[in-house]
Amino acid sequence: MAILAEQVDGLIGVDTHRDTLAAAAVSPICAVLASTDAPANARGYRRLLDFARQHIPGRRCWTLEGIGGAGLASFLDQAGEQVVEVCQPKRAANRGERKTDMPDVIQAAKEALATEHLIQPRLRGEREALRVLLATRQGAVLSSTAVINQLKALIVSAPDKPPRRTAETQAPSPGHPLRPAPRPPHPGP
Repeated sequence: MAILAEQVDGLIGVDTHRDTLAAAAVSPICAVLASTDAPANARGYRRLLDFARQHIPGRRCWTLEGIGGAGLASFLDQAGEQVVEVCQPKRAANRGERKTDMPDVIQAAKEALATEHLIQPRLRGEREALRVLLATRQGAVLSSTAVINQLKALIVSAPDKPPRRTAETQAPSPGHPLRPAPRPPHPGP
């Protein structure tokens, strides 16, 4: 299998987050042509696609780094774009410093250019439906277990004999406001 650098005129590296997307256009020799950022929504996806068409008009590939790229991957797949996923780079802890997206984007593009084994991104569809189904099932199992545990705790802490009914705990009398009024008899035909 040929490496990606031999198959494309450039890459669009994207670092995906919940609210934003950082992107850079990178040549096959790893030169950064341009960079931008966009919101992680349909308008932002269109803006990134226009950015890619402007800076790499020929054969291009998108490299998505991060775990929040399913929406973008789906949008690009529908637009006929080639998309691959790269693993998040290992980085030293930056205590007190802001995370720097552009170096991550560029590193992701470089890794994709050099690798022979490309990873297909997570797209919405059957896989996403299965993930939602499994998450929902797990939530239902946890809720069921919690209810069973509460019932068992009630049984364990309940007295051995039921309390004796007294005059105050007897059922309400027929004229009591909590007891429904008797129905009048149904008239005959």
